[in-house]
Amino acid sequence: MARSLLSLSGLALLAPLVHAAELKRITADFGPNPTNVTFNLYVPDKVAASAPLLVYPHWCHGTAEQAFEYKPWRGLADTHGYIIIYPSSPWEADNCWDVSSSDTLTHDAGGDSLGIASMVRWTLQEYDVDPDRVFVTGVSSGGMMTNVLLGSYPDLFAAGSSFAGVPAGCYAADGFGVWNADCAEGRGVRPKVQVFHGDSDEVIHPVNFAEQIKLWSAVLGTGAEPTETVADTPQAGWTKTVYGDKGLLEGSSPPGSRTTSLISDCFSRKTLEKLESGPSCKKRKARKA
Repeated sequence: MARSLLSLSGLALLAPLVHAAELKRITADFGPNPTNVTFNLYVPDKVAASAPLLVYPHWCHGTAEQAFEYKPWRGLADTHGYIIIYPSSPWEADNCWDVSSSDTLTHDAGGDSLGIASMVRWTLQEYDVDPDRVFVTGVSSGGMMTNVLLGSYPDLFAAGSSFAGVPAGCYAADGFGVWNADCAEGRGVRPKVQVFHGDSDEVIHPVNFAEQIKLWSAVLGTGAEPTETVADTPQAGWTKTVYGDKGLLEGSSPPGSRTTSLISDCFSRKTLEKLESGPSCKKRKARKA
């Protein structure tokens, strides 16, 4: 009997090792990738039908592997069955993202953003992913790339959350400019955006919270003045601001320099059920001229 119990205990210990999903480095040709961005993919053991897809670009001096360990996306993916892309910057000097070149700021022109867009397109082809539930989030340089991806590829991303980032194009070289009728005339699809920034951030100055709000309120046509301000939301001490009446743009300014990954609520079934009667983070909505 004792031996049988020991055997069962051994099997119980081995089971998670045998069945647990792992981060996988993708070596296949996944499409146009002019700067040689690499990526890892996390596919949980149980993937939901028509699953959401999350892209999580890392911070400066970070890696895809560190991003995989740093935030709780893996556990949420295991619970809710969504897939995660973890890109790795090709710039070995600092592992930051290219958020300034004209190529990366332009749809399908090149730069790191095109490599990441190719990862998304490849994953949409290879896995049962809902193309209307592709999301992006990141912190610091990853937050900057989040804004770039939302701005350059609104056809791919339904929504995103930037943590301690800067507006898309903030670091563009002098003289950069592209005329685009869809943008200038307010046509085409628009992503939903949440902006989080600690009011005492000593690395990325808090003024960039207001700058990101200015950027996206102009793009989304919500106006830069909040239509609603809610204290102690989503946590005590935080201030939530809402812009416009369609749930397209929200900001949260917590005290201190560290922010919590509350955007994970958008992947929580409980939250999604609550949002059924109001603005939802689940689906993109096209904006008509």
